[in-house]
Amino acid sequence: MRRMRIALGAVVLWTLLGAGPLLKEVKGYSADTLLAGLDGYKNQENEADHDWKLILVNSQNPIPEKYDITLTQLQNNQSVDSRIYPELQQMFDDARAEGLLPVISSSYRTEEMQRQMMEEKLQEYGRQGYTAEAAREEAKRWVAEPGTSEHELGLAVDITTADWSQQDAYVIWQWLNENSYRYGFILRYTEEKEDITGVAGEPWHYRYVGKEAAAEIYRSGVCLEEYLGTAVQSCP
Repeated sequence: MRRMRIALGAVVLWTLLGAGPLLKEVKGYSADTLLAGLDGYKNQENEADHDWKLILVNSQNPIPEKYDITLTQLQNNQSVDSRIYPELQQMFDDARAEGLLPVISSSYRTEEMQRQMMEEKLQEYGRQGYTAEAAREEAKRWVAEPGTSEHELGLAVDITTADWSQQDAYVIWQWLNENSYRYGFILRYTEEKEDITGVAGEPWHYRYVGKEAAAEIYRSGVCLEEYLGTAVQSCP
């Protein structure tokens, strides 16, 4: 069974419009203590082992059984792997400085949460008249099977607009598509690469891979499977 820890040094609230993160005190821990804990995660960038950044998860590569994750809790009960928090926060800060209103709509998910999403999608297609087999095939284009979603890594975030009436999400997605690699993130699923990833285009889904890999992927125009030399062979 995969292990999960909530980082005491990173119980974080994000403001929607700009200022930096606000730390919420936890009983028995001062704000200074929490900040010190967050600084510790920034130093993990210097660790020798960087393989965690490039873990491939798709329909043929499930989450490792003993995958260990420490989470940083964000606003709206969202959470991410603590190691990606500094770059994620900087990306949001810089986007907001340019007048954008990004917000995370989905991030870390447990396997049970992923299973529930799949069941809801299957029921949706069932109501539309799909057979059970056809419903599952169509659902898999949009929702990963439990145990095979990048969201279960804590390295993926779905980003949208904080207020559709003020700003269309496409404005934010365009900025992210052009700038996310600077912070170590990539647009994970595009329509052009669906035959390789097995996932329909998702302009909102960004995955952390580290700045070096992100820059190479962005400049070469490949997807993560191509970058790692692996393809989802079962896709049509």
